[in-house]
Amino acid sequence: MLHWVQPVKLKHIKKKSPGWGFTNDLKKTIMLDQLIKLVEQNAGTAIVQNKAIPDQQNQAAINIVAEQIFDGLKSQAAGGNIQQLASMFQSGSVTNNPIVTQLVNNVASQVASKLGISNQAAQSMASSLLPTVMNQLVQKTNDPNDSSFDLGGVMSSVTGKSNFDIGSLLQGKTSGDIGGMLGGLFGR
Repeated sequence: MLHWVQPVKLKHIKKKSPGWGFTNDLKKTIMLDQLIKLVEQNAGTAIVQNKAIPDQQNQAAINIVAEQIFDGLKSQAAGGNIQQLASMFQSGSVTNNPIVTQLVNNVASQVASKLGISNQAAQSMASSLLPTVMNQLVQKTNDPNDSSFDLGGVMSSVTGKSNFDIGSLLQGKTSGDIGGMLGGLFGR
């Protein structure tokens, strides 16, 4: 028997922005979905096979990790660290990067508090998973054959600005120029 389902109106999608043609909320959703997939691909030992995280909480842990990565990158951008973010993505490596260190700490804190696991277990999970996920994210943004993430799209998502031009941010700019650009991005 077929049942008629009433179409759902997407109220939060009010106007299209240039760039991808999506609103910022939709860009965030798309990026979070991609981050969740990336975390899932790497969650084996750190989450799924981790005895400290109950099996029924694996997906919740994966979601928390992805959300904290997104929120952490967004927080870095809002805090004026756009050049550091862009440099991290353009360098191709996250080894000893202070942004990744902060993400590890934020993820561990949130996983421990939301899932009720020990701080030590959460820190161990985050320390083993985050560098791998962030390295893959950076590699994907630098791979012209991989369209799952691109640097402009990532930066646009975390800054909330459409048509984010990363090239003009870093190319031939002085710190004063970049400061002015950052002020414009955040309405300062």
